[in-house]
Amino acid sequence: MIKQLQLRITLHEERQADILVYKASQALHVKKEDISAVKVLRKSVDARKKRIILNYKVEVYINEPVPENSSYTFDYKDVSNAKPIHIIGFGPAGMYAALRCIELGFKPIVLERGKNVQDRRRDLKAINQDHFVNEDSNYCFGEGGAGTYSDGKLYTRSLKRGDVRKIFENLVYHGATDQILVDAHPHIGTNKLPKVVTNIRETILKYGGEVHFETRVTDFNIKNSLIKSITLQNGNELDTEKIILATGHSARDIYYLLNEKDIQLEAKSFAMGVRVEHPQAIIDGIQYHCKGEKRDELLPAAAYSLVQQVNNRGVYSFCMCPGGFIVPAATANGEIVINGMSPSKRDNEYANSGIVVEINADKDLYKYEHHGALKGLEYQKDLERLAFTAGGRTQTAPAQRLTDFVEGNLSSNLNPTSYQPGLKSAPLHSLLPKLIGGSLRKGFKAFGEKMEGYYTSEANIIGVESRTSSPVNIPRNETLAHPEITNLFPCGEGGGYAGGIVSAAMDGERCAEAATGHL
Repeated sequence: MIKQLQLRITLHEERQADILVYKASQALHVKKEDISAVKVLRKSVDARKKRIILNYKVEVYINEPVPENSSYTFDYKDVSNAKPIHIIGFGPAGMYAALRCIELGFKPIVLERGKNVQDRRRDLKAINQDHFVNEDSNYCFGEGGAGTYSDGKLYTRSLKRGDVRKIFENLVYHGATDQILVDAHPHIGTNKLPKVVTNIRETILKYGGEVHFETRVTDFNIKNSLIKSITLQNGNELDTEKIILATGHSARDIYYLLNEKDIQLEAKSFAMGVRVEHPQAIIDGIQYHCKGEKRDELLPAAAYSLVQQVNNRGVYSFCMCPGGFIVPAATANGEIVINGMSPSKRDNEYANSGIVVEINADKDLYKYEHHGALKGLEYQKDLERLAFTAGGRTQTAPAQRLTDFVEGNLSSNLNPTSYQPGLKSAPLHSLLPKLIGGSLRKGFKAFGEKMEGYYTSEANIIGVESRTSSPVNIPRNETLAHPEITNLFPCGEGGGYAGGIVSAAMDGERCAEAATGHL
């Protein structure tokens, strides 16, 4: 017999051996000896009250053997001589498109502008220490895309777009911890993702696919509404039949290329703002009701999720990184872009989160209308250049103490930070457009009322958090092909169809099915 249960356990009980077996036997009125195993399906922390509860969803096996293997299998076959599908970009969407192509019997040929995960590290070091951005290899471009060195959070609300469990099981198949199958907010970690990404590449190569690094696409050669070939930066030309475009939300050259060729694009709403950084102990104290004390060792570094309407506009936390650090995510010299991440243990002494403001592409960008579908992109670029200038024209980022930002004062000094290139005090309260700065100041005040202790001079705000999502949508029809270019399949975050690793991976699978005729 197999039964599913919801169990609630206190921190004190969690320390007891076989507590899940004991609780399950009580709930089901069976002997402990009759329980073969208790399999955890989901685990979450409820810290809303002073007495913290751990919620478990479990599967109880009563006099029943526990299955040894996952119910998911991955049927990869040799596609060395199969029909090719070209995939531009090797982030989550491109990787999962390639894997799905192999399952369906097609040969993926992946073209990635950046370097492999190992070689990428040198370019990340150059950004952090030398303030130099390699425009093809950075925190956004390279094997695994932005996700590889950007935390590895796997939480998604896109439960109807595909099989979320399959994505998770595939990550475990390629070396991720099986804890991601259990946690309510699963997370792999910046330090462990590169190995998983490498394993995915090796699977693609093993079964006959191709992955080409440092291979940037510079032109599409179009005839009769079809891309007949693509031109690479080295001048080589490749004939193509079907193309999955999975270049991510920061590949601005692709948007410019499509726009120059009069291929339909649409402006898309997005969000921009800053990243706020607190000592992790402050967030732990607020969320776990333990101010002035160290959090219990059984509890993870505390996270938060905040949202506030300011003048009918959303201000909200984005990509919250407990026990994490802030990184320079620029894709070109002359701009400052901020992002956050956490290692697998989330054991850094700082907590950071994007705090961003909704930007309505139809109503808010009237001064940029002459840029057409690229108006949001140009707005992004202007703020990133502004941050670069305010930071001192290096990757040093402009920053302000949180309370000074809200109260309109220049900070005479700043708090310590995890941001390696360093911070420079700047009046972000007056530099940011009123649309963003004014909304943020009211939002932070409201957040301080929701979380007592959050509004503090011990926190820094750092600018700018600008790459939350694509400001451009590449349209597609019901077959997932572009309505004008019938063999082009816009995919993932770059097309405007995803918002994270899992949703991008699922969209990659769907686009592979569409490109191969299996949708």
